[in-house]
Amino acid sequence: MFSRTSSNLWTNQSFVSTIGLRNEADIQELEELDIISRPPSFHTLTYFQSSLYATVLEDTISELHILEECNNPIRLTKAMKDMMVLLAQKYAVPQRTDGNELDDIDPKKLNCMEYKLQKLEDDRKYLKDVLFGTYSDLSTSRRSQYLMDQVEEVVDRNNHRQVLAEAEARNRVLRRDLNRQLRHQRNHIKSVFYDTNAVIEKLRTAVEDTDLNTNIRRRYVENFQNARTEQHLQTIRDKETKPLQNIMHYKQKADQEQRIHMEVELLTNIAINETLEKVEHWMNKFDRDMESMDLKIQKKKNQYEDMIMKVKNLEEMIKEHAKEIKSWVTFKDEREAARLQREKMNKAALAVQAWWRGLLVRNQLGPYKVVTRRPPPAAAGKKKK
Repeated sequence: MFSRTSSNLWTNQSFVSTIGLRNEADIQELEELDIISRPPSFHTLTYFQSSLYATVLEDTISELHILEECNNPIRLTKAMKDMMVLLAQKYAVPQRTDGNELDDIDPKKLNCMEYKLQKLEDDRKYLKDVLFGTYSDLSTSRRSQYLMDQVEEVVDRNNHRQVLAEAEARNRVLRRDLNRQLRHQRNHIKSVFYDTNAVIEKLRTAVEDTDLNTNIRRRYVENFQNARTEQHLQTIRDKETKPLQNIMHYKQKADQEQRIHMEVELLTNIAINETLEKVEHWMNKFDRDMESMDLKIQKKKNQYEDMIMKVKNLEEMIKEHAKEIKSWVTFKDEREAARLQREKMNKAALAVQAWWRGLLVRNQLGPYKVVTRRPPPAAAGKKKK
């Protein structure tokens, strides 16, 4: 990013040391041509520096355009995704222009290919706009104010996102505390409800017991009166059978009392069992509800952690992609420089070889030296004869 600290790197001394000027006359000549003159303001570059910077931006914009146009699978996928919009534009169907972009986003499909392609397109568009704006600013005013504004906007946006994240964390803690208070309040209400139900059941049981006891006592009094009446009548009728009648009477009385006690005990046991069953039912329901709520909370937590990990992986992938593009550009520049150097050395070697061969031919040296031939020995023998 271009900032005030990085803008100080584009100074006259660094430019002079970069191009390798050591002569004062050459430096003065460049200053007269307004190539390495000091910029008029703190953020304004020289004409030569701004031209170099604009050239780099032109190459970058061209490479981005080539990258965007040559990626046929992504273009085909995007065309299939935007098929409904393209058909609507073809047949002049009016589109909705108002509303927020977040209204069409489904939180359950954040990792789908449609949203990934839309984000990739927006990122490329934003990068191209920044490069075009910086290039225009450099071409018109020899400044990079547009790039600085975009950097400040990104920094402000990141700060705003950080503030929102902190606010969300505070709200999450507050929501957790409120949920805990609500859970405690619910538990308190349930306990009070259980106690009230127990008191009501106890009172209802007491009323039923009182009614039963009243009926039992009434029956007991009636039976006792009947027994006494029968006893007196039997005593009047037959005094001789009085001991036997008394024995039968007291036996029936004991049986009746035993039956009454058994009925009271049975009703008491039934009421106790019903109360215990209700208490166990509500306790089991409370445990099941708490387990389901804990399970849902754990699922939401796992989903959120997975989403955070995917976002981090995407950011790392983008950074690695940018590094690969930068290394590829550097590799192409170095390869081109090496090719030019080899071509220059080959031309120089050919020139030296041609000069050396011409020198050998002109001076008749080496393999081109003139050899004087001697007469053959046979001819010399004939002359002696």
